[in-house]
Amino acid sequence: MALYIGLMSGTSLDGVDGALAEIGADACRTLAAAYIPFPPALRAELMALQSAGPNEIEREALAANQLARHYADCVAALLAESGSAADAVRAVAVHGQTIRHRPELGFTRQTNNPALLAELCGIDVIADFRSRDIAAGGQGAPLVPAFHQALFGQSGRSRVVANIGGISNISVLTGDGSVRGFDTGPGNVLMDAWIARHQGKEYDADGLWAASGTVLPELLAVLLSEPYFALPAPKSTGRDLFHPAWLDAHLAAFPGAAPADVQATLTQLTATTLAGAIAAYGGSAEAVYVCGGGAYNGTLLRALAAALGGNIKVDSTDALGVAPNRVEALAFAWLGYRFSERLAGNLPSVTGALGERVLGALYPH
Repeated sequence: MALYIGLMSGTSLDGVDGALAEIGADACRTLAAAYIPFPPALRAELMALQSAGPNEIEREALAANQLARHYADCVAALLAESGSAADAVRAVAVHGQTIRHRPELGFTRQTNNPALLAELCGIDVIADFRSRDIAAGGQGAPLVPAFHQALFGQSGRSRVVANIGGISNISVLTGDGSVRGFDTGPGNVLMDAWIARHQGKEYDADGLWAASGTVLPELLAVLLSEPYFALPAPKSTGRDLFHPAWLDAHLAAFPGAAPADVQATLTQLTATTLAGAIAAYGGSAEAVYVCGGGAYNGTLLRALAAALGGNIKVDSTDALGVAPNRVEALAFAWLGYRFSERLAGNLPSVTGALGERVLGALYPH
């Protein structure tokens, strides 16, 4: 058993989730958790870097330096909460901030400065987890199904873990130990963008604004016509596809749509695409356990349960003993452990890679 820190900043671009865990071959025990929000200026710059712009190489490098300092703040908070010393931690495993994800072109880009993070923390840093899988012909994403299998898949029961962050993905954990998983489409990314535009809020708390509107069936049908949804797995996606301009192009035919009704429809889009993926790949599942920020959106969870026909239990990963907002950070702590032990971190059945690969790159302190 050894101590690892996992740091995750996802497509929601809200901040850094961190977890300090004691991890071994058959155990993963959380000792501390922390969250460091991004200041508005950094969030805006990371959002701008999602698309091409002037002087973006320098701007990305400067944003990466700021990001590393926020990662270091999260590490410090975890050490303080747990009472652990830096030299007791074997490694910090950090995802970085995705600004491009183009596996079809053979690359993915997670902004980060792991060398600076190692310098600031005095702890070995493991980063760049996705590139090795892409080099082996995979999607580089999602990587969390391997961890979901290790943590939640040992029950002998068939279940689905649905991670609803900015983008949604599922892990289908079967009773026989096999795993399927992929990105199903937008999670919170479009809902967050829409409420930010109309109400200046970062997210729709508990889906209350969506609940005040009515789903627009014609708009939903147009959104569901996106070819990505019909692609077979393995597949992955991100803000490269699902962004405000994508939404605006589809809304052009609905100029009179009330903003609350659009929010209700975007919430239904996430629920419908998740339910369709679960029906297609995890139809024998006894339950769906939700993690990520979407687990705290009651309107979305009710829509998901209804879209599944009411015959599959929908719950959060709290029911399995892990808070929904800790799962992804724990996943990267676990991936750091796998790298340290030179064990594979990917699942070819999920990413489509040619085989199992050790994921990550080491920056010694």
